[in-house]
Amino acid sequence: MNKSVFVLVALVLAFGIVASAAAAPAYPSKPLEIVAPSGAGGGWDAIARTLNVTLEKEKLYTQPMSVINKVGGGGAVGLAYIFQKTGDDYETVVYSPPLIINTINKTFSQNFKELTPLAKLITDYQVFLVKADSPYKTLADLLAAVKKDPQAIKFAGGSSPGSMDHLAFCKVAKAAGIDPAKLVYVAFSGGGEAMTTLLGGNVSFVSTGTGEAKGQIQAGTVCALAITSAVRLTGDLKDIPTVKEQGLDVTYEVWRGVFGTPGMSKPAKDWWAKTLKTMVGTPTWKEMLTKQSWADAYANGDDFAKFLDNEYKSYQELMVNLGFAK
Repeated sequence: MNKSVFVLVALVLAFGIVASAAAAPAYPSKPLEIVAPSGAGGGWDAIARTLNVTLEKEKLYTQPMSVINKVGGGGAVGLAYIFQKTGDDYETVVYSPPLIINTINKTFSQNFKELTPLAKLITDYQVFLVKADSPYKTLADLLAAVKKDPQAIKFAGGSSPGSMDHLAFCKVAKAAGIDPAKLVYVAFSGGGEAMTTLLGGNVSFVSTGTGEAKGQIQAGTVCALAITSAVRLTGDLKDIPTVKEQGLDVTYEVWRGVFGTPGMSKPAKDWWAKTLKTMVGTPTWKEMLTKQSWADAYANGDDFAKFLDNEYKSYQELMVNLGFAK
């Protein structure tokens, strides 16, 4: 190949590369799917739809968006779906502690660490509820009864044995010197069913998230004996004492965050990093947090990844100690 032909080929190739780069549309240029790995009305669905509404109302994502519900397996169906979309920059998914819990107990076959953490968004907490006319007026009253006869004091939750509602009270019981293995936990498919069972007098108390408890607390049908936050919340839940202020150094956080697919591109990750940081400062987002009684817990993707590593270690230790994992 003579020199002039070589130069011509080089110029054509260079022009092709530049033209290709110039033709690549800026992110985002396509519709977005936000996957909620549960049915409508649950915590994952709520955070997915809050994310959708805020991005749309604040005009932060200018392409069409939709929330799709992938139900089943405690989030396993949703996770499998996201792994099928590996490398797709227009698929996101929301998760919370079951992402880690179900990895440790082998419910999930995929490794959640392959997902792309985009941001930790909010934190919810657990509350322990009794009927308004319950003989247990404080957490100490309840723990004393459980310690005296663990088999007689049944409690319910809207998650499976070894998951959040169960583990939250196990952690408190263990700190109080009660063997968590002796607790009697009744699992339901949702917090609403657990609440119905409590109001029907079939269990002594319920362990559930604040979002699911708020309505019944405000109606006066139940009494919240304790919340698992480090300090008292404000607003509608300000009168609920923390576990810590009642003498047990225990907290339990129900975080929720958003992830991209495994292999999400750097331009997409960079766009989400900037956009989500902006989003959590908007009036729409703040209004939605107040409405849901969620605490702001924003952390960027890198900090979220470090948080998840620590959560994995903490849950693994807890679940091994309680006999829910090896």
